[in-house]
Amino acid sequence: MLALVARGLSNQDTATGLGIGLRTAKTHVGRLLAKPGAHDRARLVVAAYQSGLARP
Repeated sequence: MLALVARGLSNQDTATGLGIGLRTAKTHVGRLLAKPGAHDRARLVVAAYQSGLARP
């Protein structure tokens, strides 16, 4: 999920790509945002790059 957010995909695109419902995708993103230091999607992208899940 984090890697897809880092690619800039919307919740709808993420849900479609994973074969899950939109509400489920929103729940997953919300839970990622609840992690310490993740205040918005931009911070999630930074975390994905720092962890090696995403590359330029």
